[in-house]
Amino acid sequence: MAKDASPEVHLIDGYVYVFRAYYSLPEMTAPDGTPTNAAYGFANTLIRYLGEREPSHLAVCFDHALTSFRNERFPAYKSSRGEEAPADLVPQFALVRDVAEALGIPVYEASGYEADDVIGTLVDQLLPAGASAVVVSTDKDLAQLVTEDGRVVLFDLQRERWLDAKGVRERFGVEPGQIPDYLALLGDSIDDLPGVTGFGKKTAAAALGAFDTLERIPTDPEAWQGVDVRGAKRLAANLSAERDRALEVRELATVVRDVPGLRARPKDLAWRGADRAAFGTLSERLGWGRIATRVPRWRDG
Repeated sequence: MAKDASPEVHLIDGYVYVFRAYYSLPEMTAPDGTPTNAAYGFANTLIRYLGEREPSHLAVCFDHALTSFRNERFPAYKSSRGEEAPADLVPQFALVRDVAEALGIPVYEASGYEADDVIGTLVDQLLPAGASAVVVSTDKDLAQLVTEDGRVVLFDLQRERWLDAKGVRERFGVEPGQIPDYLALLGDSIDDLPGVTGFGKKTAAAALGAFDTLERIPTDPEAWQGVDVRGAKRLAANLSAERDRALEVRELATVVRDVPGLRARPKDLAWRGADRAAFGTLSERLGWGRIATRVPRWRDG
C-alpha cells in the first residue's frame, strides 16, 4: 500500500463497470421496485477491488451524461449507442454514485465531459503533487495517459491486464502519446469514429513508426519507401483526401487534460474506509442482504 507522501492513486472509469454489470446480471429490484442489477454488480466490483487491491487512494470517475462536447462537434460520435439509456438503467445512475460515496470513495464528473477527460485532468494534477496513477478501465483511448517512467499505468480489471509504456507498444505498435493519431488512422468502431480508408492496425502503426504524427505522414508515395506497408500509393492518396476528417477524429480521440473547475490533491483521494451507516442504510433500502459483510474496511474501525 502506497504511503501518503507519494501515493498510488487508482482512478476507476465508473461506467465501464456499471454497464458491464447491467448486461451481465439478471434483473433485480429493490423492495420499492427500483431496478438494481447494475448498481449491485458495480457495488460488488468496488468491494472486491478494495479488498484485493487495497488502494490507499482512489476515485471513481463518471461521464456526466450520455453525450459530451464531442457530440456537438461530431454528431455521429457514439451514435450507435443511442441518446437514451435503457429505461431500467436510468434510475441506477444515481444509485451507483450513492454506492461509491457510501463506500467512502470520492466521485468526480464534469458537465459536458466524459470520464476519460476527468481521469486525464486528475492525472495531470496528481503527478506534479508526487502521486502515481493506476487508470482502471478497458478503454484503449486511455492508453495515451500511460507514461514512460511508469508513474501512470492502465489496468484492465476484467482481463487482469496491466499496460505500461512497453505494454502499450506491444499491444498497439505505437507510443502512448501516439494513440490519438493511431485511432485517427484506424478509426474506432466502439465510438463510431471513422478511420482513413485502407488503414488497418499494422498499417497505422507502421506509418506512425516511420513518420511520428498524422501531419508528418506524406501524401507523396515516393516518401514511403522503406515503410513496411502494402499499397503506399493508395494509402497516400486516401490520406490526402481524408486528412481533414482524420485530424478531426484525432481531436475527438484526444483526452482533455484541463477540464475547467476540476481540482484534486492526493490527500482528497485517500480512502479511509466505507461509511458504515450510509452503506448500511443504502443496502437495506435496496434489499441487498449481507453485502455489507464483504466490505473490507469501515471508517469507524
